[in-house]
Amino acid sequence: MPGRLITATTVSLSHTSAVKDDRSSMKREECMRNMKHDWDADRQVPVTARSHISTVFQPIRDLQSLSVVAYEALSRWPEEKSANPGTIFARAADDGTVDALDWRCRLTAIKNALQLGLTRDVFLFLNGEAAVRFDRSPPWGAELLAASDKKLQIVLELTERSLLRRPAGILRQVAEARDRGWLIALDDVGVDEDSLSLLDIVAPDVIKLDMTLIQNSLESASARALAAVKAHVERFGSSVVAEGIETDEHLERAIALGADLGQGWLLGRPQPGFTEAFGKGAHVLSNSIQFEVPKTPFEMVADTGLARCARKEFLLAFSHHIEAQAVNDADPPIVLTAMQDAKNLTLGTRQRYKSLASAGSIVAIFGQGIDASHEIPGVRLVPLESNDALRLEWTVVALGAQTAAALIGRDKGDCTSDLDRRFDFVITYDRQLVAKAARSIFLRLAI
Repeated sequence: MPGRLITATTVSLSHTSAVKDDRSSMKREECMRNMKHDWDADRQVPVTARSHISTVFQPIRDLQSLSVVAYEALSRWPEEKSANPGTIFARAADDGTVDALDWRCRLTAIKNALQLGLTRDVFLFLNGEAAVRFDRSPPWGAELLAASDKKLQIVLELTERSLLRRPAGILRQVAEARDRGWLIALDDVGVDEDSLSLLDIVAPDVIKLDMTLIQNSLESASARALAAVKAHVERFGSSVVAEGIETDEHLERAIALGADLGQGWLLGRPQPGFTEAFGKGAHVLSNSIQFEVPKTPFEMVADTGLARCARKEFLLAFSHHIEAQAVNDADPPIVLTAMQDAKNLTLGTRQRYKSLASAGSIVAIFGQGIDASHEIPGVRLVPLESNDALRLEWTVVALGAQTAAALIGRDKGDCTSDLDRRFDFVITYDRQLVAKAARSIFLRLAI
């Protein structure tokens, strides 16, 4: 399988806000990264984040050979017995200091990894908050980042649920990370069914299955999540990590569900050091997708020679066809539609999109003049500025585990009669083109 993570040693570090039972959620409650009292007056962090933090390491093993191929760094606060990542980051959010806190966590993790002697023979996983930007990294961290570029291979780990809360922020982070040469891991996959259709948009190199898929009985919702992961892995070769393996039964389930790697108390408890030697000859993770985010969908296809010209009536028919393809109660895709102007949001369109949104996935409409008065239950309405190039385009995208279709058009602007308007357009079922179009539109969603 391309991109498989079984020949590399990985050190991963995570800080998530979920707080569950101590035994089954060691990661979630103790994965705040090491920090020190190094902050400027105008970007202070919560008091609990200034306490001394120690680090333990939990092994991640290949599920066939059981050899250690990864360590995940977990942080603890000896002086703050009741502290947890949720409390710390909630306070940072209230104070408007998430960027500062997150970057100090990332940079301290990099510093610790370098001090432990990690090299480019290993991968370092860094967990990231959804809206944190690379251009907001503190000046004092520049030297560490430069050192990491030379000595480490970094994978940015993002949570599945953050895709739904901050999709535009996530996409910007992914693009910036990949531009820097970092790889992408998607954590807690399977928690929210609605985000499964976003796998192709994020294009992760590593998919980490949420522990509930490993520890609980398989139900229809779980089966849907696993089917979506399997489809993505077959197409793009992403590696799969099973979390929360604490019994022999969990291990058996993880292997049966297609995981390459796993972690949990059965495979090794967190320790204050590395319990086994690092592997050699780390495999460079790769993803067959070239992650691109065009400014607009039509910009992506304008020079391909694929575009044809037709009047509005023709595009209406194909728009309805793609919308009909998106009607899939068992596995609803995301539907993103750019319709130029609010005047095109007719009663019939409103009814169709209300029906699409009722299936539970992400449905969004973009256009100039769209506001709260156009409310459609379950549909995200996004106004476009008059100078946004997307305002000139007519695009309908449907993307999911079993669906990939897009109508991408641009108004030629050579006719004043609405029904006679002509468009250059492309209809495509190429999954990578559809995913690129979706990324472009997603950037307009509010951060």
